[in-house]
Amino acid sequence: MSRKRLPVLLSAAEILRLEQWLRAGSTPQQVVLRARIILAAACGQPDQRIAKELKVQRRTAALWRRRVGEQGIGCVWEIAPGRGRKAHYGAAVLARIVAATLHTKPQGSTHWSSRALAQVQGVSKNTIQRVWQEHQLKPHLTKSFKLSRDPKFLEKLTDVVGVYLTPPQNAVVLCVDEKSQIQALDRTQPGLPLKPGRCGTFTHDYERHGTTTLFAALHVVEGRVIGQCYPRHRHQEFLKFLGRLDGEFPGEVTLHLILDNYGTHGHERVRRWLTKHPRFVLHFIPTSASWLNLIERWFAELSQKAVRRGVFHSVKDLQRAIQDFLTAWNTNPSPFVWTATVEKLLEKIARCQRRLEQIQPGCTQPKRKTKCVVI
Repeated sequence: MSRKRLPVLLSAAEILRLEQWLRAGSTPQQVVLRARIILAAACGQPDQRIAKELKVQRRTAALWRRRVGEQGIGCVWEIAPGRGRKAHYGAAVLARIVAATLHTKPQGSTHWSSRALAQVQGVSKNTIQRVWQEHQLKPHLTKSFKLSRDPKFLEKLTDVVGVYLTPPQNAVVLCVDEKSQIQALDRTQPGLPLKPGRCGTFTHDYERHGTTTLFAALHVVEGRVIGQCYPRHRHQEFLKFLGRLDGEFPGEVTLHLILDNYGTHGHERVRRWLTKHPRFVLHFIPTSASWLNLIERWFAELSQKAVRRGVFHSVKDLQRAIQDFLTAWNTNPSPFVWTATVEKLLEKIARCQRRLEQIQPGCTQPKRKTKCVVI
C-alpha cells in the first residue's frame, strides 16, 4: 500500500519569496535545494520524480514536504541541532585569539598574519582565518582618515550640508576644486592586453612627461562638470576659471560655490573680484574635510577611468584624455546625491573623538594659533 502524499499549498507571496531565495547569490546551497523541492512539490510533482530530478533520496523530498506543511517555508533556513562537525576549540580559546588580534602585535611587526598568530596560539592557520572571518577581523587592511580640528567645524558643516539637502531656490550649486599635479606618465614597455583568465598589465616603472592641473566645477543637481586644464594652480588660474563659470551661467542667477580652504581661494585679488561679482556666494568646507566636497567623488571617477591606467607621451595627450572623459561624462551626467544629515555626521564624529581621546588625550581639540614672541 503506497504512502499518502501530503499536498503543499503555497500562497503567491510564498512562491515569490522562494524564487527570490533561489536567485540570490548569497543563499546557501542547502537552502536552494530545499526551496527547489518545495516548489516542485507545490506544482504537484510526486516525491519519486522530485528525487530523480534533483538527485536526492525520496525520503528527503517527503521530509521537506511534511516540514513545510507543518512549519511554513521559513523552516528551510533551520539547521537541526547536533548536525555538522563539532567545534574542536572552546569559547575560551576563541576569545583568546580575538583578544590577541585586537590588543597585541607581533614583535617587530605592525599586525598579525594568520600563520604568525597560529604559531603563537598553538592552533592551525585555518582556525585563525575562520575566527577572523566569523568576527569580521581583517588585520591586513587599513583605511586612511583625518578628523577635522577646525574651530568652526560645526558652523561650516551645517552650512555645506544645508546647501546639499535644501538647495537655494533660483540658484545653482557648484562644487569647485582643483586636481593639481596630474602626471603624464608613459610606461617603459607596452602593457599586455586583457584576455580571458588574465587581467591587463602595465610596467611598474614609468617616464614623466610633465604635469597639468584641472580646475573643475560639479553642478550638484544636473551632475554636469565644467573643467579646464591649466599648467599651474595659482590665484591667476583660479580667477580665469571663475570667469569661465561666469560665462557658463549667464544672467543674474546666483552661483553658490562649495570650496576648500586652499590659500588661492582666499587671495586678495580673488576677494576683490568676488566683490565686483556679488552673485558668487562661497561656502567653505572645514579643514581636513575634503569628503564634504562632492567634486572629490568625481575626481575619483576621473582617476580610475581615465588617468591611472592611461599612457601619455606628453602633457597634451593627458589633457586630451581628460577632455574626452569630460565630454563623455557630460553626454550622460550622473549626479551624486548627498543623503547624510548633520545629526548623523555628528554622531559618527563624536564616536571617533571618544575613541581617539582614549588613545591620546587632547588630540581632537581645536588647533590654537601660536603667538610669535619677538625678543
